[in-house]
Amino acid sequence: MARIRPVSHDEEISLVDHLDELRWRIIASLIALGVAFLVCFWKSDLILDIAAAPLPAADQQLIVLAPAEAFLTTVTVSLYAALIIAAPFISYQLFAFVIPALSPRERKAVVPVLVTIPLLFVAGVFFAYFIVLPAAVDFLLNFNSAQFQTELRARDYYSFFAMVMIAGGAVFQIPVVILALVRLGIVSVEQLRKNRRYAYLAIAVLAAALPGVDPVTMLIEMVPLLGLYELSILLARAIGSPKARSDGGGEVLEPEGLEPKTQE
Repeated sequence: MARIRPVSHDEEISLVDHLDELRWRIIASLIALGVAFLVCFWKSDLILDIAAAPLPAADQQLIVLAPAEAFLTTVTVSLYAALIIAAPFISYQLFAFVIPALSPRERKAVVPVLVTIPLLFVAGVFFAYFIVLPAAVDFLLNFNSAQFQTELRARDYYSFFAMVMIAGGAVFQIPVVILALVRLGIVSVEQLRKNRRYAYLAIAVLAAALPGVDPVTMLIEMVPLLGLYELSILLARAIGSPKARSDGGGEVLEPEGLEPKTQE
């Protein structure tokens, strides 16, 4: 019978059992992705309408240049939507397979942080859809509009749309990454504060590398990134690292019958 449950850290299983568990988790993830894809393809007209909503009314009729392009574009957009929908289940399968390899201390530090990943991803997708994408589309379509006749190709626009959505969800994972690093003791809050200017530079480079090459989109994307970095510092300071908590946790209990040691 296939193992499809998380195992404990102290439990020893053979390599064959590991591979069998991995195989069934991959199969379960593919089934979830397939079901999500069928639902998205069934409602592809609704998904395409939602994706095209940020476009001006005159540009909502996207063009195709090949007989099979409309079908292939619909399949691609449905697949992107299915990935977003199935991402929480796939993430669970991945972490359920990896977490038993972590020590109890590492698991205690990482697991609570992982709970926020789907929430931050959804928040990033909403921010990208309602804030970043409309501003990017408005700027790009109106840039030198008197000199160009703009006709949007369906495949290119929907690819741009999907990349903006995925990038928005990904960059909102900054607090998760920083909190995990602090909880694991890799970096400290003091290092995050002292290296703030380097972090700002890295955020500017990241915003420039995200989809939407115009300066307006870059500035819009930088604002939440800077806010998320500062929020991460505040949360890390409030939570602290396990080592800092154990060092500054107050009185150390001694076994009964023994006097506490004093430093001379």
